[in-house]
Amino acid sequence: METVLITGGTGFVGQALTHLLTEHGYHVIVLSRQPHTHTNSGNSLLTYARWDLRQQTIDIAAVQAADFIVHLAGANVGAHRWTAAYKKEILESRTQSSQLLFNTLQQHPNKVRKFISASGTGYYGENPGAATPFTETDPPADDFLGSTCQAWEAGALQMQQLNKDVVIFRTGIALNRNGGAMKEFYKPLRFGFATILGSGEQWVSWIHLHDLVRLYFNAIVNPQLTGIFNAVAPQPVRHKELIMTMAKAAKGNSFIPVHIPAFALKLAVGEMSTEVLKSTLVSSRKIQELEFQFSYPDIQQAMEQLVQ
Repeated sequence: METVLITGGTGFVGQALTHLLTEHGYHVIVLSRQPHTHTNSGNSLLTYARWDLRQQTIDIAAVQAADFIVHLAGANVGAHRWTAAYKKEILESRTQSSQLLFNTLQQHPNKVRKFISASGTGYYGENPGAATPFTETDPPADDFLGSTCQAWEAGALQMQQLNKDVVIFRTGIALNRNGGAMKEFYKPLRFGFATILGSGEQWVSWIHLHDLVRLYFNAIVNPQLTGIFNAVAPQPVRHKELIMTMAKAAKGNSFIPVHIPAFALKLAVGEMSTEVLKSTLVSSRKIQELEFQFSYPDIQQAMEQLVQ
């Protein structure tokens, strides 16, 4: 039986990946600051182990048990206003966690074969004209998220110094009814409003949670899959189309579209509004060329499944 160690395993991506892995007979160890507060709900293939980034401590035995590490940990970019303190937390939660894992693997014998890390399409800047989508060879943006993703990826890539294979997924907006951006987009629909942010013309590179989790699973089961990949669906959409498709799937015609002007959004959430209003068109060609088949390539299919 192979073992997968997951950081950020209690988030919505981590929980879905844990479920898929244990379904396929993998032993999953989830790192947590408070492992005693979690239960495996009778799943004998799931255990929890302790780590603490502030103290830079980790359960060494858990790391030594792992064949694969999936690194999803990081403070939620959309959870709070981007104060100087929270921006520091966003960055350090990613870089310090990678460094702790690197130091542990470097200092202790282990059997880890592959290190699989999250990153984000925030790595890229804006391409509002969108004549050409971003590909994995494009440089990082010189803004906050661009530099954060660059540092995040550097923490993963240093694992190659320890002869570990590395996979990095630059993830778009992961669609899941119970978490992430879609959970926020969906809230006003309960009251019959479909809220369109800014002009609504900004490109959104998205991926259904089911496909995102399958990508991570493929990285584990396929030894040939290494490198950096955009984790986005083949058919990105304008923000307005995403919201309207979600609203129609959920409410038929029983909703009212409401535009939230850019200035109002900036007043409400501050600097973070630039990410919501940013137009980023990202290519999925590289992962498709490895014959990965998306279950939900277009937004209509995705939303019909998500809101049912």
